Amino acid sequence: MLDKYERNINYLRVSITDRCNLRCTYCRPKEGISLKGHEDILRYEQILRVVGQAVKMGFIKVRITGGEPLVRRGFVEFVQRLKKIEGLEDISLTTNGILLERFAKDIFAAGVRRINISLDSLDADRFREITGGGNLDDVLRGIDAADKAGFAPIKINTVVIRGFNDDEALEFARLAMKKPYQIRFIELMPVSMVNINQPREFMPNAELLKRIQKHFRLEESEKKKQSADGPARIFSLAGGAGEIGFINPVSDHFCSTCNRLRLTADGKLRACLLNESEVDLKKALARNCSDEELAGLIDRAIMLKPEKHDLDCTDRNLKKCYRDMSDIGG
Repeated sequence: MLDKYERNINYLRVSITDRCNLRCTYCRPKEGISLKGHEDILRYEQILRVVGQAVKMGFIKVRITGGEPLVRRGFVEFVQRLKKIEGLEDISLTTNGILLERFAKDIFAAGVRRINISLDSLDADRFREITGGGNLDDVLRGIDAADKAGFAPIKINTVVIRGFNDDEALEFARLAMKKPYQIRFIELMPVSMVNINQPREFMPNAELLKRIQKHFRLEESEKKKQSADGPARIFSLAGGAGEIGFINPVSDHFCSTCNRLRLTADGKLRACLLNESEVDLKKALARNCSDEELAGLIDRAIMLKPEKHDLDCTDRNLKKCYRDMSDIGG
């Protein structure tokens, strides 16, 4: 499906819950969290219907997100049913890794082969601080379990915050030297930044890249990207087992190649992470709308995609999105 700017929209990020077992400072506020009830979020059957219709319209890739998707009951069975949708070429998962040791084998057996794990610090105390009490060892065991289960590639997403974890860039690079992981540094985005002093703590990835290049020889990947690939700029490390990637949604945005929509847990189809325009699918699904109407709603969301976002993280009057990151699904 082409949008107004001739971008091929073929990637759907699906948030199945806004609940999480961590409380990361840049994702959700310390106070005032309003968790949705069971009746407020889409049933698995409704999500499967949306995905099925989207695939008929040309979507080929789905990424399951949350909140933390592994906290929702019946997750593995849901993936098994998702895998049966004819025409869906790729199913991936984003998780914080806390429950991954328990579920890695079952998720892999259900049909997921690619996994992203959010990990912002390799220091136990820092990890506990930024996650609101999380245990780093739980995540490290989860990553190891995913590796043993056969997931490839394993991508580790690290949000860089100046003055907090930017000094760990070299340690993450050393991890990529030892293990066949893809470490991906992500610029801090102004979504629900109630607990972070943006722009003071924003760090452009160009600065981080220069720092790493002083200690490691990096070679930019020449692999041809597939039509549903993400925006990361990937580098191999000379003599290393893994890779390093940089995702620059703020300093060098990739809006011209954005190919995704986001389905929130409460049934809103969101055209852009950083734009408030949404199409409500839940009401239509609740009254068992026709496939034709559902397709029309999906098409409407595609047409809502803006040409680009207008973020400027050096602006102290920065406008923030009205939803928390955990609510949007990232």
